[in-house]
Amino acid sequence: MPPVIDPDKCDGCVGRKYQICVEHCVTDVFLGSKQGELPVVTFPQECFHENACVLDCPKKAIKLRIPLPMTVVYK
Repeated sequence: MPPVIDPDKCDGCVGRKYQICVEHCVTDVFLGSKQGELPVVTFPQECFHENACVLDCPKKAIKLRIPLPMTVVYK
């Protein structure tokens, strides 16, 4: 399940050198996102639920939808 970005909270990392979620995602889920805009989940199937984008987002605008079989691991 791909990350979910709250458009009301996300500012596209305006004023920063790069978008933090795009840079910290090791599987390039947000590939092709443009600086200052809402990140685009281009490859949702590549999300390995490593949580880097969620933990590093300064606005706390990203949440992960954990697949049901993986929820046991998170408890």
